[in-house]
Amino acid sequence: MAVRGRAVETLPKLMRSLRKDSASSTVTRTPALPSLRRAFSLYDQINLIDNVPDDQLRFQRYTETGFTVNGINYEGSLLCVGNLVTSWGPRKFSEITPQSLSIFQIIRPIPEILILGCGRYIEPVDPELKRFIRSTGMKLEALDSRNAASTYNILNEEGRIVAAALLPYGVSS
Repeated sequence: MAVRGRAVETLPKLMRSLRKDSASSTVTRTPALPSLRRAFSLYDQINLIDNVPDDQLRFQRYTETGFTVNGINYEGSLLCVGNLVTSWGPRKFSEITPQSLSIFQIIRPIPEILILGCGRYIEPVDPELKRFIRSTGMKLEALDSRNAASTYNILNEEGRIVAAALLPYGVSS
């Protein structure tokens, strides 16, 4: 009991002396580490895996008006299926219709998921468009275009059959 009492009395004195020593020390402190949440955010890093085959599509950058895919700059909206990329007609979210996505009625194999990049903000998807996408056998994920490009990269790098229909990031309704 006596030992415990001495330890309890000594602890505050020890803490004060450690604080004084560290304050008077001339050693510079290392800067605080960045938040792990920020350092490991999936959406801040578009390329997550470096050893990806050259023929596999990777979004490397997005801008207000387009995207950089495998080192090539594309202006406007893009439609990506597997490892194929093409320009896509819609310029704003309201122009995305079943007809603008009609390629999915004929393309095989059918992607398991369609990632819809809505521009700067996530938009509610029209029920008719949802029904059309479900009728093709795909699932739908609507995201802002920045996160849609990252999600496409992740799923494509996993070897999944995935499609993306992306409006430029600068588009807002």
